Amino acid sequence: MDSLASAPILVSCRAHKFGGSSMADAGCIRRVANLLLADPCPRQIVITSAMQGTTDALVALGRAATAGADWATGLHAIRRRHLETAQALLQQPEPAQARIDALCDELSDLLRAAALLRQPGPTALARIHGMGELLSTGLLNAHLRERGADYALLDAREVLRVRHTELGAVVDHAASAALLFDWRTRNPQPRVNVTGFIASDEAGLPTTLGRNGSDYSAAIFAGLFEADELNIWSDVDGVLSADPRLVPEAVTLPTMSYSEACELAYFGAKVIHPQALAPAIARGLPIRMRNTFAPDQPGTRIDACGDPSGAGPVKGLTLNHDLALVCLEGAGLIGVPGTAERTFGALRAVGASVVMISQGSSEHSICCVVHAEQAQAARAALAAAFDRELAGGQVHGVTACTGISVLAAVGDGMAGTPGVAARLFDALARAQVNVRAIAQGASERNISVAMSAEDATRALRAVHAAFWLSPQTIALAVIGPGKVGAALLDQLEAAMPRLRRDANVDLRLRALATRSRLWTIEHGDGSGWRARMQSEPEPADLDAIAPHLHATHLPHKVILDCSASDAVASRYPHWLAAGIHVITPNKQAGAGPLERYRGIRAACAHSGARFRYEATVCAGLPVISTLRDLLDTGDALIAIDGIFSGTLAWLFNKFDGSQPFSELVRQAHALGYTEPDPRDDLSGTDVARKLVILAREAGMTLSLDDVQVQSLVPEELRSADREAFMAGLEALDAPMREALKQARAQDSVLRYIARLDQSGHASVALQAVPTDHAFAHLRLTDNCVSFTTRRYRDNPLVVQGPGAGPDVTAAGVFSDLLRLAAALGARL
Repeated sequence: MDSLASAPILVSCRAHKFGGSSMADAGCIRRVANLLLADPCPRQIVITSAMQGTTDALVALGRAATAGADWATGLHAIRRRHLETAQALLQQPEPAQARIDALCDELSDLLRAAALLRQPGPTALARIHGMGELLSTGLLNAHLRERGADYALLDAREVLRVRHTELGAVVDHAASAALLFDWRTRNPQPRVNVTGFIASDEAGLPTTLGRNGSDYSAAIFAGLFEADELNIWSDVDGVLSADPRLVPEAVTLPTMSYSEACELAYFGAKVIHPQALAPAIARGLPIRMRNTFAPDQPGTRIDACGDPSGAGPVKGLTLNHDLALVCLEGAGLIGVPGTAERTFGALRAVGASVVMISQGSSEHSICCVVHAEQAQAARAALAAAFDRELAGGQVHGVTACTGISVLAAVGDGMAGTPGVAARLFDALARAQVNVRAIAQGASERNISVAMSAEDATRALRAVHAAFWLSPQTIALAVIGPGKVGAALLDQLEAAMPRLRRDANVDLRLRALATRSRLWTIEHGDGSGWRARMQSEPEPADLDAIAPHLHATHLPHKVILDCSASDAVASRYPHWLAAGIHVITPNKQAGAGPLERYRGIRAACAHSGARFRYEATVCAGLPVISTLRDLLDTGDALIAIDGIFSGTLAWLFNKFDGSQPFSELVRQAHALGYTEPDPRDDLSGTDVARKLVILAREAGMTLSLDDVQVQSLVPEELRSADREAFMAGLEALDAPMREALKQARAQDSVLRYIARLDQSGHASVALQAVPTDHAFAHLRLTDNCVSFTTRRYRDNPLVVQGPGAGPDVTAAGVFSDLLRLAAALGARL
């Protein structure tokens, strides 16, 4: 249990407030008592809420009685719950049970009167709604006294005087202090149990401080009793950086300022009741948000200073839902004095609460965010207020759009920090979130953004990660878990813990697909993917992958296509247009039909999604990126020469006549060096596709049919099925022996070389190269690409390294994924 004695601030009087979840049952009340008795502070003020759910039940009883419906059943449930709690909590429960019966009898009389009147006054309803605090506080007091602690019991209605205004309940401090002084003369105990939520009005009649008013009660009584600190206990570890139901990675904030708490509370975050901060600010009272169920956690301290280290500009994020955007637009508004006054006067007249305001410097429009249920009334009020301007055309229209949420980013560190807004809007753009309206206060502590409600959760996750409050979370789907796909999944599985720990990247495997099977995963992290594939699959449906990824509300989605399928590649434009990034070693897209390639580029330009395909050429070697860097820096391409096939490189490095060429092909296939059908390598098709990809990267409109290709596959095996081809490989042996013989006669070696020149001429062929040529000294599956450019005319730029094998290719795909994660804001 937390030792409050070790708290860093020495206090002579400490106030505690316990919420409904902390008072939910006998076990919870006993836990509260343990915390209080462990606090060595000589003076304690303990403010308590009703048992969890009781206030809602009392409000429902009041409505039922007013409507003439059954209320007796609900009252019986409340009575039974409290009587049973007393029985479980107390050794001698009879006095407490008698008090519970008396309060419930009073409640019965109030409900009976409400049922007769059908329109009970506010005083009667306040007495009904506030009965829960009287019941719960009495139970805690009885338990504490039974354990030998002398706690006085204060019904807040005896001393707390408030008046209700448009801004809520306002405390009459002078009257309340005088009444408390009189009460203290009769109850001098240093420790006091106080009922939260309830008070009396100026006439001394019962009232409440409004829903969730116990926080306000706590701050008020902490001030009246001159406490040095207020601890507010609930069922969370403190103030979180975001709603953990929407952002599971939300973190507990160790400190925050009053200003930050005010901003977050205004936009609906479960921080503290906004009114509770006013008494705290007035006295400079520090507030600690604690977890009753995890008292060892330090919680969050709210005070005037906040976080003196200034770590990070954004402290927390919150979403406000069920809103609407009401807009008044028209050229006649420009420069006209009083427009804003008329707008807000009309909204006030219909009781529409304005959550957010946005107006451009052109004054062409005024946009207000209001609660959704007030949208139509607000629109009608503005239409009536500007009816002459609408008729005359100065105002073009008044619109109301529901289904709006507001995301607010809050932090003292935002003030004076350049780039905060840029980072926020960049995160929203990368998450494919369209912004409807923007507002930023002059204090610079808050940027508020209105958006479609369907984008809200994704936006929250994206911005939360962008400010490094949580890992950058990316939903993944892997298609084709064959040799390359399996290697990639193994690499992902091994790297995920390290990436999350060191790079703030959280990769979530959400789908696996083969040609005939599909597995969708609700909460995947990539571990145990082989076991997942042993479970019952779903029918193969590539069109189901995108909706499943979108359903996660994760900010970023990536499809990793490790297949060689043209059917999969044909879906790339659709996926990219939907904002899903695509990373692939599949050459069918980059070298496929030119119209599809253009469609892929257009989809990327429209949506901002990224298409990464470095591994389509030379596996993990940086060939495409090198070419891109040369061209982007203004160099001019003269020619590209290279050995693009690791498979063919390995074959001709090994082929010295000691083994038949067919046997080497079988070995390469078994090692995973070849494509699934080795004819894609031997025919030159695979190399030609890579050349087409590079040509298109260089801005040429080359297609596969434009490449002159020398196939190594005998004519009689070209149309056979794959099994028949593998069985007839010996047909390659004689031609290869003859080619080797001729090369040796010229003191040369055989290499399968691709060439692209600046005119767009492309060829792929088996050539004999001198033994002193760079291509003659490659090792195993090495690829070697030579770039001859204006800058590298006399000494071409060479990229060389392993260019085949599942692990190498998978690593190239993984590298593309990490580069994408870095572009999305991860700390890589």
